[in-house]
Amino acid sequence: MGDSVTPSFWTAYFGVEPDTAISKGQYFITPSGRPSRTPGRVGLWGVGSKLFVLSDQLEPHLRYLAERLNLSRPGLRDLLAREGVEVRFWCYWNNESGNREPDVPDDIRTMMESLGGTVEIDEYR
Repeated sequence: MGDSVTPSFWTAYFGVEPDTAISKGQYFITPSGRPSRTPGRVGLWGVGSKLFVLSDQLEPHLRYLAERLNLSRPGLRDLLAREGVEVRFWCYWNNESGNREPDVPDDIRTMMESLGGTVEIDEYR
């Protein structure tokens, strides 16, 4: 994400069609499939794992995305910096019982830190 995200660039780079693509200042299609009422406030290119990973644990979802996008490829951190964008994993963690801990493996955290990225978890109870 970032003000300078060009969705078509990242689609070509990763070789993956995004689930979400927004260019700052441009109208876009919302998750409900309708045109946005206002232009995008920030650029965003994103893919999800929910349709491909059947697990209520975070680890398989994070590993799927890291592999699908080949986030360990050489030069990615420099490219992100040149393009002025950030990489993030946004995780929605359903924890109705309140007694589970999100499982973000150390190697995933390390990989994201090496890219200058973050893992963000929204916990729902």
